[in-house]
Amino acid sequence: MKKLNALFTLLFVAGAVSAQTTWNIDKNHSSIGFTVAHMVVSEASGKFNDFAAKIVSKTADFDGSDVDFSAKIASVDTDNERRDGHLKSPDFFDAATYPEITFKGVLSKSAGKYVLKGKFTMHGVTKDATFDVTYGGTIDTGRGVKAGFKLSGKINRQDYGVKFASKLADGSAVVGDEVDVVAKIELDKEAPAGEVKK
Repeated sequence: MKKLNALFTLLFVAGAVSAQTTWNIDKNHSSIGFTVAHMVVSEASGKFNDFAAKIVSKTADFDGSDVDFSAKIASVDTDNERRDGHLKSPDFFDAATYPEITFKGVLSKSAGKYVLKGKFTMHGVTKDATFDVTYGGTIDTGRGVKAGFKLSGKINRQDYGVKFASKLADGSAVVGDEVDVVAKIELDKEAPAGEVKK
């Protein structure tokens, strides 16, 4: 009986593992962007060009999926070389000391809405972060299965030790503290070992 129970346990574990699906980000059809207030009256936007992400799903609707993301600070791009250099400096991200932004969390679904919660690390500081998520669905392209998501949320750069605080003549901040984060993600379903894509 013990051997039979052990066999059932082994089969159950093997089934649970095989039920997991890995999805990798399609960098050519994804973007990781941010926006921050500039000079009070306007906004400045940027993005990261070098990033990686993986989702391990346990259900067809991605509820309970594990999410792992990273972005290289050196790839920050605001369409202005001088500004990019300033962002990489110790005034802001300090790319030489803290070369990556990372996030590890879980995607959850409740009442038809998705939310991503986890640990966001920037500038050597890790804090809890929450992002609203819109799930665009999945599609079989004939050459593989894709899934789409849009993430949005806010972080306060001061919470992560990004303390640049230049002021205008009236005392207003040149750069705002609150950063809007928007990520548009397209994922490719990873084919099981031994399976050849069409």
